[in-house]
Amino acid sequence: MATRETAARQLPGRRLPPASTLVLWAFGAILVFGVGYWLIGEAINSPSAFVELTLIGFTNGMIYALIALGYTLVYGIIELINFAHGDNFMLGTFQTHSIVLDGSFQIPLLFTVISIPLGTAAIGGSDLKRAYAIGAALVLSMLFCMVINVSIERIGYKPLRNQPRLAPLITAIGFSFILANVGLAWKGAGPVPVRGDILPTGTLFEIAGVSYSIKDFIVLLITGTLLAALTFLVAKTKPGKAMRATAQDRDASAMMGINVDRTISFTFALGGALAGAAGMIYMLYIGTSRFDLGFRLGLFAFTAAVLGGIGNLSGAVLGGILLGLIAAYNEGFADARWTTTIIFSILILILVFRPSGLLGERTPEGQ
Repeated sequence: MATRETAARQLPGRRLPPASTLVLWAFGAILVFGVGYWLIGEAINSPSAFVELTLIGFTNGMIYALIALGYTLVYGIIELINFAHGDNFMLGTFQTHSIVLDGSFQIPLLFTVISIPLGTAAIGGSDLKRAYAIGAALVLSMLFCMVINVSIERIGYKPLRNQPRLAPLITAIGFSFILANVGLAWKGAGPVPVRGDILPTGTLFEIAGVSYSIKDFIVLLITGTLLAALTFLVAKTKPGKAMRATAQDRDASAMMGINVDRTISFTFALGGALAGAAGMIYMLYIGTSRFDLGFRLGLFAFTAAVLGGIGNLSGAVLGGILLGLIAAYNEGFADARWTTTIIFSILILILVFRPSGLLGERTPEGQ
């Protein structure tokens, strides 16, 4: 008969994590503590500047969140990183520029640009004309980027759906270069500014020396409305339920009568619409764009999606807001030249410490 000590030795015990893992977690804890200590110190020394930077970071983060949602929607349903999404966003900024400045809906082709007059040039116009230009820019930019995204899916991704994952990934990178060069041919290599203010200027309120502008409020109003509409669409409507079912199991969804191809195309259309909306908001809020903007902002948004949890709608919003705040604090309290380095360092750290993101791995509806 085995003794009690022998039986205890035979019971499986809890194994300690490897020393390398402990070192990584210790490094992460020290890093988080250091950043928190720095931010608390800045908040105590300059409370008004801290609050103002927080508002700026939150507004920028909502724009990042709109772009990140396009990444996370597509990944959640077909597990593809659509690297062309950022460049689609860039074309949305160019389309907005054409509508509010030139008063025309422009469609870039290989060797020319088709221009459809709208009479919406808003520079120097009345408030009603500006409101009409903003509304037209939002709707038409969403439609424009939606058509681009669906076309990319039909031409490049659908034929490769059952191929190894590397094939559609390389195709996505190729489409990214194609769209970037379309932007280069369309608007040139230099900055593309919006001359003058389209969004209303002025201060909405001011508390303790911290002002909040009407322009910031309009950005939050538009983005908040779009996020609420997207959440309702995915959670409560029939197409949204089809998206969730397809993300769970494509074969089972097809057997239940769901048109999987149509559902995937609908998801790409949603992602494109969000890219167009983000492009419109960015162009009117920041006031300038470039043909290579999609690469930088696209990677920022991808980092936001990974930070929150790729495939998770709530995670994309959380990641976008966090990145917006981090960028604002760095540019306000430290050195703006380090912003890109910090953002990509965060991407590496998240992939090392928590690959599933802050909110874990969930289905696309984020529930």
